[in-house]
Amino acid sequence: MTSTTNQIPIPEYPCPDITVYWRIARLRRSQQQVLAAKNATICHEIAPPESYALQYFTGEFTTGQIQSYCEQKFSDLPPDFVVQLLERLIDLGIVVEQSPVTRHPLGNDRQRLSTGNPQQITNDQQPTFKSCVQWIEHPEGYWILRNPEDMTYLQIDRDTGEAIANLGKIPVEAISQQYQISPPQLDRILQFLAATGMLVGTHPPKPPPKKFTPLQLLYFKISLFNPDPWLHAPARILRWIWSQPFLLLLLSFLAVSLVFGLNSRSQILYEGEILWQTQGALLIVPFGLLAMLVVTIHEFAHALTLKHYGGIVPEIGLLFMLLMPAAYTNTSDSYGLVKRRQRSLVVGAGVLCQLAIGAIAFWLWYFSVDNSWLKPVGYLLMVAALFTVTLNLNPMAKFDGYHLAVALTGINNLRYRSFKFYINLLQGKGIEERPRYWGILAIYAPLSLLYLLVVFGSILRLVIYWILDHTPITALLLFLAWLIYFFFPRGDE
Repeated sequence: MTSTTNQIPIPEYPCPDITVYWRIARLRRSQQQVLAAKNATICHEIAPPESYALQYFTGEFTTGQIQSYCEQKFSDLPPDFVVQLLERLIDLGIVVEQSPVTRHPLGNDRQRLSTGNPQQITNDQQPTFKSCVQWIEHPEGYWILRNPEDMTYLQIDRDTGEAIANLGKIPVEAISQQYQISPPQLDRILQFLAATGMLVGTHPPKPPPKKFTPLQLLYFKISLFNPDPWLHAPARILRWIWSQPFLLLLLSFLAVSLVFGLNSRSQILYEGEILWQTQGALLIVPFGLLAMLVVTIHEFAHALTLKHYGGIVPEIGLLFMLLMPAAYTNTSDSYGLVKRRQRSLVVGAGVLCQLAIGAIAFWLWYFSVDNSWLKPVGYLLMVAALFTVTLNLNPMAKFDGYHLAVALTGINNLRYRSFKFYINLLQGKGIEERPRYWGILAIYAPLSLLYLLVVFGSILRLVIYWILDHTPITALLLFLAWLIYFFFPRGDE
């Protein structure tokens, strides 16, 4: 076949080396080829001719040379095939134009091109904040950048906030010089902004798919839908719940219930012994269902409280703890609330709701006649509410107790910062935290580590003992099958 490249004056561009950040891969269980980022979870589908052409994007060939190679391999290619491919790479951000150039494929201007790093925003792109990004100043002395479009957040100190507020107004080189931020440090800040989708043209990367591990059975989530549009009406109708008079009335009701409950503790313990002796393991199913009901109502209390204070609840779904299902809602938008009291109420709403359910169940049990079905139902509901609230208030696990500790202390990422506190201390680095936080961080880290070792160590020991006593051969075969699955390379690796 005769080449037609000489019939149209296609300009020659030097093609950059894309192998630094990108690779050609094949999707698992498919023949579809993709151009995948090496250091990010980004990929773009490509056709076979494009895959062949991209092999020559090593910085050593021009568009004309690659066009010639492709025409020898494939027939019926357009004469500007490689130029069109290059423009597609520019549109995808894989290749970056370093100077104003003509984008028309028949233009005569010569482009200066480089490979775009999918994990960072280069200084030549002049990064700019999205118009939706909100700057929320907290009394604790830091800023929260809130991106309601992608539901992401970033905490920065005042000095950093003052510097990056100039993005899009002055060149990043000027920001680095004016605010005495080193280029690597500024580049890292830009990477954080890009990773949270704060900058124009960026989106938070999707987490890479991970292979299943048995530990995931301890705790995992399944997202269902976005409940935010349906929460406006109930939050508006029930707004009286968040009034001060109702809160005082609720606290009074709980206090009275506590007093009567303590006076009836011997009767409560006796009732439990009788139920266990007469029903035994049959109580597990109704108790589990009632616990699920309590946790589900608890989650809706979080969501409605956040909605009442103007937040967004983007997700509701199912969570499984030791294979027991319950509902969950994503209330991470509470970090955007300025008032610590509001953040604390969003976290504490679920606990208050559980306590209220427990108190109502106590009175249901207290006033029910002995032979009524309400008596055991009220008792089991009361125990389920108190049991779940006890688990939930544990500040060592990332449940409400932990988030309540974060809200009350004002130390976001409490666990991470407490361990980093000790790492910096042991490595002889300067402590970046405020002195008033030192005591909390110093106490929390060892207690958290001890809790993880004791709880997960106990669970693991019980599981291993039960397996060895009941199904050692089956467990061994399943474990071997999992090892093969886990370490066997995937098709796109």
